[in-house]
This record gives sequence, structure tokens and C-alpha cells, in this order.
Amino acid sequence: MNLEYFIAKRLISSKDRKSSISAPIIKIAIAAIAIGMIMMIVSVATGIGLQQKIQQKVAAFNGHIVISNFDDNDSQVSLEPISRKQDFYPKFKNIAGINHIQAVASKAGIIRTSNSFEGIILKGVGKDYKWDNIKEYLTAGRLPDFNQNLNAEVLISQFLANRLGLKLGDKFNAFFIKENEDSKLPNLRVFKIVGIYNSGFQEFDAAFVIGDIRHIQRINKWEPNQIGAFEVFIDNFDELKSKGQEVYENIDSKLNTKTIQEKYAYIFEWLQLFDFNIIVILTVMVIVATINMVVALLVLILERTQMIGILKSVGANNWQIRKIFLYNAFYLIVKGLFWGNFIGIGLVLIQKYFGIIQLNPENYYVNEAPVYVSWIYILMLNLGTIVICLLVLLIPSFIITKISPVKAIRFD
Repeated sequence: MNLEYFIAKRLISSKDRKSSISAPIIKIAIAAIAIGMIMMIVSVATGIGLQQKIQQKVAAFNGHIVISNFDDNDSQVSLEPISRKQDFYPKFKNIAGINHIQAVASKAGIIRTSNSFEGIILKGVGKDYKWDNIKEYLTAGRLPDFNQNLNAEVLISQFLANRLGLKLGDKFNAFFIKENEDSKLPNLRVFKIVGIYNSGFQEFDAAFVIGDIRHIQRINKWEPNQIGAFEVFIDNFDELKSKGQEVYENIDSKLNTKTIQEKYAYIFEWLQLFDFNIIVILTVMVIVATINMVVALLVLILERTQMIGILKSVGANNWQIRKIFLYNAFYLIVKGLFWGNFIGIGLVLIQKYFGIIQLNPENYYVNEAPVYVSWIYILMLNLGTIVICLLVLLIPSFIITKISPVKAIRFD
């Protein structure tokens, strides 16, 4: 660069640095920058990772937007049928950003085994069901096949299987109330377990069994084109609110929509707390790193008072001398960021590929801590740290302007 950079480089590589007063202060400053960057990378990666994973999981089992009757809007089961024949099905032609629509229905019932019983909700799905969304949660067996004739294959959660003492390949009896008939005798269905899933989402795992929608249509005496609801999937979760409004404006007036943020408001309100936590961690880490750099810079300035006086005596102006110490500070910041990125990214990648840190699904809805690796976020964290630190360091470097060359040269 120029003379200032050359002097700063010599200042950094000075042979007496190891024995100088500033040596331990500088090491602490570099360590503070490194630790701060590690904390920021880990907090952003785990915070955003957990948010995205839970969002994906809730959407996988419910869709992003649910279209149903107004009467069914607050119910987990389908009370009144709606027609499958809708202008928006199987695809919204006038709304961009929607990638899939599937027809579903649900029915409350009871599973009875020789030793136990559990209340369940049978979620009926058909040929249009997007199995790719829940394939990753399959822990045993295979996915049911509803493309041909009506069959008894179902997907049950690991939670229900354990409570009922069921395993892959077992058959069980399920009883459902005939709501449209005077008979009080329940409707019996015998199902076969072909797959077991574990979503970690306790509210779903404790209740839902996924089976053929035609069972529910027969139990409720519905026509083949009558279903309980439509589940809509969108491309960009950030557009959920606006897409929900668009969908509502483009459906029949007898139908209503509900986004998963509205349906599971308590979960998404809890997820929003992570944004606040991330901001607090980033703020604290930047403040700590900046304070340590300010201290290091002040010590360097005091330690090099004689050098400052000599430079002023030979004609160097205040800004030229300030740049020397800012170059030095920049080098120390970059050194700390290098180790912080190296360790922080390493820890995040280890968690991503090996899942070492496990979580309690009852509290966090996931079995292991998910991470989100974004090079854009990492780059922004690094640039933000450098800019903020250098801007703050302009303040202590102002001390240089107050140093008198005559007094500085005599300084001991």
C-alpha cells in the first residue's frame, strides 16, 4: 500500500513484541475476536437451523395453507365435506409460488389392542399426496401405496406403536363413530402397519395415523369427490402470510384458509424468540470484541508514544499516524476472525454431518440440533465485525492527535 502500511507491518512483526507490555493484551484481543465469531456463527447457524427445520416439519405434515369449510376451521377432524372439484385444484393457475395441492380428510377414532387402547386421528390421503415431505421421518418399513384399489395399509408413529405394543407388519382394530347414522355401533376397520415414522413433533406423533382417504369417505358416506380439506404447499416460507391472503381471495366464499402460523401460533411465537436471542448474542459478542480491541489499541499507542513523536517530528500528520495503528488493528481483527471462522464453521459442519448434539423432541420438536450453513450470513458477520470494530477504533486513535512530538520523544 504505502508508508503507513509498511510501518504498521513492521510494528506488528517487531522483535520485541514478545517481551512488550502489549503482547498479552493483543493475544486476549485476538482470542476475544475469535471466540466472538465462533459464538456468532454457532448461534446464527443453530437458531436459523432450528427455525427452518421446525417450519419444514410442521409444513410436511400439514401443508403451508389449509383450505377447508368455515365450520371445520378450528377442528382437527373433517366435519363437513367439500367438493374436490374446485377451480384451483389440482393447481392454482393465477397464483405464482404454489408448488403442490393435495386433498385430505381426517376422522377421530380409537385403536384397540389386547392390552391397550389409544385415541387417534386417521388422516386420509390419496394419490395426490406428497410423500416426499415425510419420507425423511420414516424410521422403519415403507410408505403406503394408495394408487390402486382401497387397501388397509397405514403409516403409524413410533410413539403410538410403542404405547400400543405394535410393530411393523402388525394388524390392529380401529373404531370410528358413524356420525351420519342413527346406529350407535362404531365402524370397525382393520389396518396393517407398513411403515413407522418419527417426526419428533409430539402433537402429531401422539395422534395421527396416515391411511387411505377412501376409508374416511366410506365411513362418512361421502361421495368419491368429497374430501375434508386441501393442503397447499408454497415455494417460499417467507411469503406465507401474503400467499395465504392470495389463496383466500381466490377460493369459493364458502371456504376458508388457515396458515400453519395461525394453526400452530404457539410454536411460531416460540420460534420468534430465537430471533431476539440471536440479536442479543451478536450484540454482546461484538461489544466484547470491540472493547478488547480498544484496550489493545490504547496500549499500543501508549507503548509507542516515542515512535509517534519521532514520526510527527519528521513531518507525518495525525491521520497518517492513526492509519498505522488502524492497519495494525485491522491485522489483529483479521487474525482473530480467521481462527474464529475456522473453529466456528468446523463445529457447525461437524454437527450438520454427525449430529453430535441431541435435543429432547418434547421441548424442541427435533431429535438433534439442526444447523443452517449460509456463506452469505458468514460473510456478513465477518464484514460487520470488521466495519464496526474499525469505526469504534477511530475514537481511541484520536489520542494520537493530542501527543506532542517534544514530550513524546522525551517519554519513557
